[in-house]
Amino acid sequence: MTRRVLYLFGSAAPPVHDVPDVVHRLQEQGYDVCVGLTPTAYRWLADAIPAIEDSTGYPVRFEYKAPGVSDAWPQADAILFAPATFNSINSWALGITNQFVVGVVAEGIGKRIPMVTMPCVNAAYVQHPQFDQSIATLRGAGVNVLYGPGGFEPNQPGERRAEGYPWHLAFTAIGSVVTG
Repeated sequence: MTRRVLYLFGSAAPPVHDVPDVVHRLQEQGYDVCVGLTPTAYRWLADAIPAIEDSTGYPVRFEYKAPGVSDAWPQADAILFAPATFNSINSWALGITNQFVVGVVAEGIGKRIPMVTMPCVNAAYVQHPQFDQSIATLRGAGVNVLYGPGGFEPNQPGERRAEGYPWHLAFTAIGSVVTG
């Protein structure tokens, strides 16, 4: 059986520290995983990067490759962008692609790559009027956005949920878009 290629992208929110475990869980589900991070998330996981690369067999990417350089990753069958911060969600919806992972998912819409994203934002950020517009834009473009009832629900600033980030919802959703 050919393994499905999944790009796992994350931005700088506390659940990004779960990425090493998430990689293993996705591999157990039959995915060949390539990890991409925003620059800040990459710095946060600096100590874990060698282990992630050893586990996946691919470099962890956080910046665009130079023109003419071959891509070190195979083509994606699907993309899971979680956690996705306020900045990443809004940049993606607005087409602001100065960060590698946002550029890939923005282009992924046009390439019709199945994508799931789950924000990690607090209740103060979601009061900004752009956030709801960005969620609607991404959903309208065919992205499965796990936000609101049945997805990620914002907590108060500085509050951590006892049950943690709902990764199980992301695993279920990505399985649905890959097989759907």
